[in-house]
Amino acid sequence: MATVDFLHKLVDRTPARADHEHIPTITHSVPQLPDRMQAIFEGGASPLPSLIEAIETLQAAGAVCIAMPCNTAHYWYDEFAPAAKVPFLHIADAAMAALRDGDASGIRLGLMGTRGTLKAGFFQQRFSSRGFDCVVTSAADQEQLVDPAITAIKANELDRATPLLERAAESLLGRGATTVVLACTEIPVVLHRFQPALQARCIDVTVALADACIAWWQANHKTA
Repeated sequence: MATVDFLHKLVDRTPARADHEHIPTITHSVPQLPDRMQAIFEGGASPLPSLIEAIETLQAAGAVCIAMPCNTAHYWYDEFAPAAKVPFLHIADAAMAALRDGDASGIRLGLMGTRGTLKAGFFQQRFSSRGFDCVVTSAADQEQLVDPAITAIKANELDRATPLLERAAESLLGRGATTVVLACTEIPVVLHRFQPALQARCIDVTVALADACIAWWQANHKTA
């Protein structure tokens, strides 16, 4: 569902007036990728070989730039990116591009994602390098709200997930965050269900990744 959400946003945000002005895409969606949480926290099978295989599959199919709408899998970015012979856009860099026009002063970013993404720290590192203060989901909210909500979205139980994520976002705002970064591509699937005032204070990292793809295409391929 996260992949479909990304593709929808890619098409929706591309400034095309006719079919031929849209960006050609190749999608390689493999739900059987080894579980990222088990690999990170429980010593389970690493998804790295499968990620490298996916890169090779996409390149063989003619991909000229690669993006992956999964934040947690970027835990292995430094290991799989060298396998790419084409640019591989980093999802956190895309999120930072969405913040590039803002002044960091007075902004405190709330970070919501999987336990694996929070542990990897690549968002926090980028925020810090740009001078943004950051607060992450508390351990209790992660266990009681975010993790169950992500599980619910994967099971297509969107009505159950939405209020849990709203509470988690409101908790981050209550702890001083001015903007909540939705750093799990399952979470934005239900963003449109949030209360409008809460939606306005969230950054959809899936949108940021779609925008990064569009910007790359426009800079490198003026014509299809």
